[in-house]
Amino acid sequence: MKAPFLLGRIVFGGFFLYNGINHLRSAKEMAPYAESKGVPAGELSVALSGVPLIVGGASLLFGVKPKFGAWAILGFLAGVSPIMHDFWRHEDPEKRSGEMINFMKNMALAGGALTLMGVEEPWEASVPVAEPKALSVKLARTARKIGRKLAA
Repeated sequence: MKAPFLLGRIVFGGFFLYNGINHLRSAKEMAPYAESKGVPAGELSVALSGVPLIVGGASLLFGVKPKFGAWAILGFLAGVSPIMHDFWRHEDPEKRSGEMINFMKNMALAGGALTLMGVEEPWEASVPVAEPKALSVKLARTARKIGRKLAA
């Protein structure tokens, strides 16, 4: 196993998982900022935006369907960044700079998610997930064994 990949995956996925949970736990506190950016139903929107963060972060962290998880993260970043970090609309140099920094950070994170989409699955050190075909084969084999025992 490549330790840097695993450690990077833990940090990257954990970052999004933590922030997704924070969106759910702190939706009320985060809502006024979202509403100030023109987001409707701020508290609900903040809470709902936590879902792709949790799904994507957990997926990358545990290596379960990581391409799907990377898409969830990418979708979140692509949808949220231009709204929440619209630096081009600010005339105040300090606000403009702050929003630009946050926008560019999000674009770098999106680049990381895109990069992970290119890694072949299954990832090393991932939580094993039963594949439907393999599961059906195991179920059929178990049913035959039970049938033989009942017939004997």
